Amino acid sequence: MNVNAEFLASLDAISASEWNAITGTDYPFLRHEFLHGLEQTGCTRADTGWQPCHLLLRDAAGILAVMPTYLKSHSYGEYVFDWSWADAWQRSGLEYYPKLVSAIPFTPATGPRLCIRGGADTDRTWDAALQAIRQFAQKQGISSWHLLFPEEQVASRLLEAGLHRRTATQFHWFNQGYASFDDFLAGFTSRKRKSLRRERARVAEQGLTLRTLRGSEITAQQWLQFHNFYQQTYAKRSGHGGYLTRAFFTETAPRLGEQVIMVLAYLDSRAVAGALYFRSGDTLYGRYWGCEREYDCLHFEACYYQGIEYCIANGLQKFDPGAQGEHKIQRGFRPVPTWSNHWIADPRLSAAVGDFTRSEAQHNRAYLEGAATLLPFRQARD
Repeated sequence: MNVNAEFLASLDAISASEWNAITGTDYPFLRHEFLHGLEQTGCTRADTGWQPCHLLLRDAAGILAVMPTYLKSHSYGEYVFDWSWADAWQRSGLEYYPKLVSAIPFTPATGPRLCIRGGADTDRTWDAALQAIRQFAQKQGISSWHLLFPEEQVASRLLEAGLHRRTATQFHWFNQGYASFDDFLAGFTSRKRKSLRRERARVAEQGLTLRTLRGSEITAQQWLQFHNFYQQTYAKRSGHGGYLTRAFFTETAPRLGEQVIMVLAYLDSRAVAGALYFRSGDTLYGRYWGCEREYDCLHFEACYYQGIEYCIANGLQKFDPGAQGEHKIQRGFRPVPTWSNHWIADPRLSAAVGDFTRSEAQHNRAYLEGAATLLPFRQARD
């Protein structure tokens, strides 16, 4: 199979129809509209440390595969933490950055990464992709390549191909055919059920009401309000205004149409907080949250309980509310593994990373088992 590889400095180089024909449009974060929108609105570019370097493979039949890829000059916005690796490189007299990262920027959501044309040979295409990445990295003097949040089958395939695999834990909700939120709560122990209901009641007691909007129902003014909430919350938490620009919310997100869901919280008639979700055909992804001031239990309501209710009402099978957060366990979110793969150019440092990832995997398995014992259900539901 004769395959040519290109690394695109921008998605300007490929049309939305060509890109989406390979990626599909169900998984929202791979859509040309999303990734190109991040570029157009100033979120992913060289001066933010996210220089687009997208992999595109061609064969005699045309575009064979694509994969969102970036040259990174730091490790922010990835949610797979490798700062200690960068320190080790520096102590060894080597440069860790730039590195090559195949991921969805600022989005720790498991999903497709190398998207392959229908009917093409998957193994051969992955072989061609790995060869292209290694050659590019070696030619450019890049220390490493990192594939973040791939699907389990891909992570295992790359482990067999000699790449290191890391595991981590997130907390996801799974729809067990629930007819209503109360049906979901019926599986809780009495104490946990009362605690959760008390949280929801506390929101109403503060005079707050919530409204769920989808796609075209969201007005331009509401997008501006949400950006303001997002920016304020990031400033309080991290001292900066967040990774995403105002234009991302006002221009890029609306292009995803009915795949965008916004939950707004109102005090009287004034919006005071919001949560933003994206959806595929079967999964809801909780992504961003912001508020102008703190209200007791509002974060849980807007970011978790409204999402669960949406999944039940719309027949979605899974709710991925984002990275980290052990507090999700007692609210019915189950611990699940996530994966990443890593190719390291320097053989000495590669060996050290391999030792680290194998040890980390053992600790993560033990953590997953322990976390599952903390779920609030009376008994596991199949």
